[in-house]
Amino acid sequence: MEKKKHLHMLRSNTNKSPDEILQEEFLQERAAVLGRAGDSMSKALEKLHNIEQKIEACLNRLKEMEAPSGQNGSRHQMILEINREINKYNQAREYALLRYYYLIVTREAMGMRRHHWVEQQYSVPPRKKRRQDIEWIDIQNNG
Repeated sequence: MEKKKHLHMLRSNTNKSPDEILQEEFLQERAAVLGRAGDSMSKALEKLHNIEQKIEACLNRLKEMEAPSGQNGSRHQMILEINREINKYNQAREYALLRYYYLIVTREAMGMRRHHWVEQQYSVPPRKKRRQDIEWIDIQNNG
């Protein structure tokens, strides 16, 4: 497959000088590198979004739980699950920030200095704070 593509390029480039061909290939590679950096950033943000949806679902289940005295253990387990997801979210966020940094560095290396639209398109949300189960703490302290 690659051989056919290369042969096609050679045939279509017969009227171009070697410098023009090289310049064209260089530009294609730059575009590919920039595309991969953007794709990597998009995937990192998508992962963040998916984890955030899991957290929201857990929070909704937690709200649905009433807190009669027999349910405190279940409530506590749900908060532990939420906190595990929050930890995953914050780790995925750090990864997304690294991908964002790499995207900006890639753009800078290519001579692109304006990143306003990148900041808008690939904005990384803030960290999430872990939840505390106040009722569980009260039970442990008074129990």
